[in-house]
Amino acid sequence: MRSPIVVVADGIVCLDDLYGVNACATEISPWEVLMNDAGVKQESKGAAAVSARFDVRPLSETMAAEIVGVDLSQPLDGQTRDAVLAAFLRYKVLAFRNQKLSKSEQIAFSEQFGTLERHAKGNIGNDDYPLVHTVTNLGADGQPTGVVKSTRWHSDKSFRPEPSMATILHAVTLPPDGGDTCFADMQSGFEALPESEKTNLSGMKVIHSWQHSRENVGKSFTQEELDDAPDMTHPLVRVHPETGERALFLGMHAAFLDDRSKEDSQAKIEELEDHCTQEHFVYRHHWQEGDVLMWDNRCLLHRADPNFDAAKFPRVMHRTCLRGTPTS
Repeated sequence: MRSPIVVVADGIVCLDDLYGVNACATEISPWEVLMNDAGVKQESKGAAAVSARFDVRPLSETMAAEIVGVDLSQPLDGQTRDAVLAAFLRYKVLAFRNQKLSKSEQIAFSEQFGTLERHAKGNIGNDDYPLVHTVTNLGADGQPTGVVKSTRWHSDKSFRPEPSMATILHAVTLPPDGGDTCFADMQSGFEALPESEKTNLSGMKVIHSWQHSRENVGKSFTQEELDDAPDMTHPLVRVHPETGERALFLGMHAAFLDDRSKEDSQAKIEELEDHCTQEHFVYRHHWQEGDVLMWDNRCLLHRADPNFDAAKFPRVMHRTCLRGTPTS
């Protein structure tokens, strides 16, 4: 399989995609560049004056790609940023290897793509960097606890009025094996449903509830926490604000469908989630230290796989989240 190449030169963004189509355009949005893959072939002009060039190497048949040749510790020029965003919209999960970012550098990289969200109080390592959440199996004493969090399928902050647009996760310390993160393509899962099913689902609403997800894993909560995270109603079939593609909006926070009972709602939610998390819709990322992953919460579910000895080996990740927009 030939690696796609993104070239930015003289205001021209080119994506040489999987099928040998060279998509180049001037002064148009990243998504319009990608839409040219459908059949419009445009020639690049002034390609000798390259201001940024990097490889895009697909990591699976349906989604995820490794970006090679971009140093995330340095500011991206506007054209490189647009090309990265184009690849992000096309592949949904981007992997950047060997980055070794400080928290400040991760914040700076993340903010080139949107507004960062603050995380909940009490998260480890947030005192000096409230925009960076340390995701880890280490306790307050610095020792492994044996607990791996976020092992159920979810989309970050789907219980908020404006669910997270994207998550950037940096691997700082990893176990010798395992500790993978899995991603489910909710757009491909939706499109694979029968047309009659897609029509029936498209008008439905789903209530995402932080309380529901806490209760399901046996965690306690305060009234203050509940007041800060009330139940939120979203479309069951979410339209991506930049691509226009449709995806099922599910995950561990999804509690009720329309006016159905909790039992009926959960049965249907489980059925749809089982469909969308079949192996051919899933990408599994095997982490290497220094990896940075950037993924699109608007069309994916993800989960941590506890496939390592969490009582013996540390796993430390730094997470930043970009604020999204209201669902539609």
